[in-house]
Amino acid sequence: MGFSVSGSAALIFVAMFIGFGMFYSATANGFENVNDARDAQADRTLEQQNTAIDVTDVTYNTTADSLNVTVVNTGSTDLTVADVDLLADNVYLTGYRTAVDGDETTDIWLPEEQLVVNATGLTTDPGRVKIVTGPGVSAVETTKVVS
Repeated sequence: MGFSVSGSAALIFVAMFIGFGMFYSATANGFENVNDARDAQADRTLEQQNTAIDVTDVTYNTTADSLNVTVVNTGSTDLTVADVDLLADNVYLTGYRTAVDGDETTDIWLPEEQLVVNATGLTTDPGRVKIVTGPGVSAVETTKVVS
């Protein structure tokens, strides 16, 4: 065997070694990303299963054009007040005030604590109110009208 045969065999071996190294690292990174995504999905599912809320009172005041919604965190998950959304008669409301057990400055809504949401500027009774938490758990309640 001449040098050209040995040299070309060595060159093919080195090329296969480099190719397999690139294939292995790409495959390993892909499997790692898929496993991380599955773990994150499992964490989100567990958080959603441990989240529960109970709307205890929804009152629309006709003289003040305000809506007061009282909700209790009955689950075991700590919730973030900034992630809570309020829909009144299928209209997304913004600019409302919130208070967790009387504290308007906190952003943490712990289990068994009461969240009060006060939305002003409504001109008519919304009829139904839906409150949605960060993990996606929601509750719907009809309003009581007072004057």
